[in-house]
Amino acid sequence: MGSSAVDLGPRLAAALVALTAVAAVAGRLSGLGQDRPVVVAAVRATVQLAAVSAVLLVVVRSLPLSALFVLLMVGVAAVTAAGRATGPALRSAGAAGRVGTAAVPVLAGAVPVVALVLASGTVPLRGEAVVPVAGILVGGAMTATSLAGRRLREELAARRGEVEAALAVGLLRRDAVREVLGPAAATALVPPLDQTRTVGLVTLPGAFVGVLLGGGTPLEAGATQLLVLVGLLAAQVTTVWTVLELVARGRLVPGVPG
Repeated sequence: MGSSAVDLGPRLAAALVALTAVAAVAGRLSGLGQDRPVVVAAVRATVQLAAVSAVLLVVVRSLPLSALFVLLMVGVAAVTAAGRATGPALRSAGAAGRVGTAAVPVLAGAVPVVALVLASGTVPLRGEAVVPVAGILVGGAMTATSLAGRRLREELAARRGEVEAALAVGLLRRDAVREVLGPAAATALVPPLDQTRTVGLVTLPGAFVGVLLGGGTPLEAGATQLLVLVGLLAAQVTTVWTVLELVARGRLVPGVPG
């Protein structure tokens, strides 16, 4: 099995099939209707990870190729976040504009943190280091954009009257939306805050385990995980702030009173 914690053979395939079956059966019997989405997600993950693993064997050897791969991740993150946050289907009119707008909070959250950790020398300027760190931060920013955008869209539909009342008493649209919807946006930060508060006590996240499995010491694993968690927190707070500003200015979520 070498340095890997997973046996890359028939037993892995059998375990994955069994786990997918458990999830699909639970999705059906629970009445949630998620049996087919579970199977589709598992198959997609298998195909995508196999393809990405093959591509990364080449990409991480070159810094320019690594940078292009990170840009691809940002693009996919923007498309995914746009679908979750804005509401209309990606095939509907104006999709390019919605994706471009959704890319703003993803970039606003991820770029400063990636730049800071690279400039500090904490993460070496090599493809095999830049790609995973950037991927974690872009993924965190994508999730924060999706959660905050969707939450604000739902909250706006439920509390539209309050926003209009705030406008009626003289508040600007930006101030009215922030006053009414600000606390709802903060709920998107619950997952990263809980993960950071409970790290090491409830779970040992991926970066920690990865360093250990790669032969690093527990101290090195802890330092790496701390960098990732605090970096994610910084990225996601900035992302949610940007989402709130975009919604308040009538950019990201349609139908904001003005």
